[in-house]
Amino acid sequence: MKTIPQRIIAHFDLDSFFVSVEVLNDPSLKGKAVFVGGSERGVVAACSYEARKFGIHSGMPSKKALQLCPHAIAIKGTYSEYGRYSRWVTNIIASKAPLFEKASVDEFYIDLTGMDKFFNPLQWTIDLRQQIIDETNLPISFGMGSNKMIAKIATDEAKPNGYLQVPAGKEKEFLAPLPVNKIPGVGEHTYEVLKAMGIWTIGDIGLKTKDELEDRLGKWGADLWNKSFGRHSGVVTQYHEAKSVSSENTFNENKTDIHFLMSEVVRLSEKIAFELRQDGKLAGCIAVKIRYPDFETTSRQTSVPFTCADDEIIPVAKDLFHKLYKKGKPVRLLGVRLSELTNVAIQTNLFDNLERKNDLYKAIDDVKNRFGKYKLRRASASQAVRRSGPLPPESEG
Repeated sequence: MKTIPQRIIAHFDLDSFFVSVEVLNDPSLKGKAVFVGGSERGVVAACSYEARKFGIHSGMPSKKALQLCPHAIAIKGTYSEYGRYSRWVTNIIASKAPLFEKASVDEFYIDLTGMDKFFNPLQWTIDLRQQIIDETNLPISFGMGSNKMIAKIATDEAKPNGYLQVPAGKEKEFLAPLPVNKIPGVGEHTYEVLKAMGIWTIGDIGLKTKDELEDRLGKWGADLWNKSFGRHSGVVTQYHEAKSVSSENTFNENKTDIHFLMSEVVRLSEKIAFELRQDGKLAGCIAVKIRYPDFETTSRQTSVPFTCADDEIIPVAKDLFHKLYKKGKPVRLLGVRLSELTNVAIQTNLFDNLERKNDLYKAIDDVKNRFGKYKLRRASASQAVRRSGPLPPESEG
């Protein structure tokens, strides 16, 4: 009978990632209450540990965060920098790990099952963490366990900037004293239901029967009961590079000025086309998203010949906007997305002088890289800035 090898899963999480990047770029922020999400209408995307002491947390409205901590420093965020650092860490992990999954911009799982035949998995992971710290100067924590759930919870317990291994067979013992909402997926509603049942810790779940949990929570109750014993079957899925790049703005005030909205379509299209060229890629699909004040959100997309050129992307984005927009209705959010990405240069139009166009955009991008991406923009995009004041905050998708 074939022996099934003991699973060994490591989970990496960059600590307060967005804030950590901001601190690297502006050391004066170190040790201060800082959060990313500076728009009054926005939400907190990340916050420093100093800010957390005042009750600030991710997902909280920025306005409330400033009420809890009036001296907190609110930053709009430099998302291009977050992308750059995320790719840096991803490349380090990819160069070392036999199998890894990028769960988010700052979170990774590594499957080291069977690797104990060749090296000590814990020491290997410690060394990888140190390499990431040495090369990027970013704080990063990891947890190691027999499955993804245990590894992730171990990471949370190891923060900030530490690591923790849960030996196989010790899962239940590790989980038992932790608050029940440490289990991923236990939100506020479920947490209140569990507390009403007398369940405060993960260990308390095991004092109930699976049927009792199912009666109150349905199938999720049975799943929760199994998780309390450290059982989890999720697998690490091999990472593949994201197939889209997008940018969207939530406006400080709802907008009805069609000239401003069209200028924003131009500006967003220019921004992501620039990022696409920086990554050496082409896009085969363009999409526009509109969100209205009542949070009704609509989007429309179309396929195009593969391109990374502003003058080919912008007209399509404008056309999509006109087909999608409900005339006269105020707009809360506007976004543009490029997908079906490839790094294969496909010459789709024999009548275009592609070499000359590529040289032109290379010259434009060189100016942007040297002096800042907003120092050079189309007249229509500049008009939007003059009408609305400073550029609105942006979020990357």
